[in-house]
Amino acid sequence: YVVVFEAAYPGPCSERALVLQSQGIKSETLTTEGRYQLLVAEEDVASARRELLTYNQENKNWQPRQPRVKFDYQNPLAGILGFVLVMLFVTWTAGENFGGLNWFTAGKVDAGLVRGGEWWRTITALTLHADIAHLSGNLVFGAVFGFFAGQYFGPGVAWLSILIAGATGNWFNSYLQSSTHTSVGASTAIFGALGLVAAFSWKRKLYPQDRWAYRLGPVIGGIALLAFTGTGGERTDVSAHLTGFVCGFLIGAVFAICPYNVPRSAALQWIAGLSSITAIIFSWAMALN
Repeated sequence: YVVVFEAAYPGPCSERALVLQSQGIKSETLTTEGRYQLLVAEEDVASARRELLTYNQENKNWQPRQPRVKFDYQNPLAGILGFVLVMLFVTWTAGENFGGLNWFTAGKVDAGLVRGGEWWRTITALTLHADIAHLSGNLVFGAVFGFFAGQYFGPGVAWLSILIAGATGNWFNSYLQSSTHTSVGASTAIFGALGLVAAFSWKRKLYPQDRWAYRLGPVIGGIALLAFTGTGGERTDVSAHLTGFVCGFLIGAVFAICPYNVPRSAALQWIAGLSSITAIIFSWAMALN
């Protein structure tokens, strides 16, 4: 028998023994002075070395799969409940023209008025919906994307970030559209939540990162969902969906590269959540005044 391979650990010898076995070459593994040696019969030496050379070349740049990063997920349900209640409440008050006022006229995004300084419309429009189908779709997708965002950032911080992404997305969209452009709906914020989740899970490497497809998986998945769910329908504001996604993506990336851990304090979550509701109330007060 002739030694064709040796290593300090048994694993590499076992791997190569399986390679040789798959080609019908018998081998034995021995331990000598703390080293593990792989031996084959003299007549099989040439074939064994050829197979091992091929195996080494094919696996030269191979890297072992990286384990999934451990992450302490938070409970997102409170944020989702708050989102649903706010959407339903504003839908009811707007539908009833509460206070004798036209809430849609006062709160919708009007590109010309937003450019003129009525910034609050970028927030109030997120709580208005054209009909029940529009509301139902946004409630479903908002709950789904908000669930993942809430797990990463906590319910308060997540929804404050989503609100900021949606409002910022509406503001940018007002400058991309004509001055007569109008829109309502929470979808800009919802796609902001999608961008938030995609960027954070990508930059924090929450999934195995051994191949480029896995490394970019969250980003590709986010863009695919944006294309699949955010570009259909005659009344779909594709530009607003895109700006919301981009703004959310940037916020998520900032969270991911921040040297501090994701905030977990219950007090901070309450402060962030109440800040979101306060911003909505203040914006509606400005709109209805």
